[in-house]
Amino acid sequence: MSDELKQLTERIIKFRDARDWKQFHKPKDLAISLSLEASEVLEHFQWKSEKEIEEYVKTNKAEIAEELADVLNYLLIMAHDFDIDLMNAAEKKVVKNEGKYPVEKAKGKHTKYDKL
Repeated sequence: MSDELKQLTERIIKFRDARDWKQFHKPKDLAISLSLEASEVLEHFQWKSEKEIEEYVKTNKAEIAEELADVLNYLLIMAHDFDIDLMNAAEKKVVKNEGKYPVEKAKGKHTKYDKL
C-alpha cells in the first residue's frame, strides 16, 4: 500500500476508534454503508441529461468529492478490518480484466467479456 493511502487509512481508523464506532462496523453494516454512500454519488446525476451533468459537475465538484470521499473511507475501513491489501487487490483485478478484455477484442465496445 502506498504511504499516502496507509496514512489515510490510519487516520480514518484512529478517528473511528476514538469514537468507539468499531462496535458498529460489522461486515454487513460496512457493506450497506458503502452501497449507501455510492448511491449518494448517483443522486448527483439522477434525472440529468449529459449536458446538465457536464455543467453540474463544474458547479458541484466539492459536493461530489465529499460523496466520493465517503465511498473511499468505507473501502479503506473494510480493507483494514478484513486485512486486505487494497492496492494489491486492485492491481490483481486490473491484470485479470486485461485478460478478460484484450484490447484487440474490447476496444471501443461495452460488451461483457463472455460475449466478445
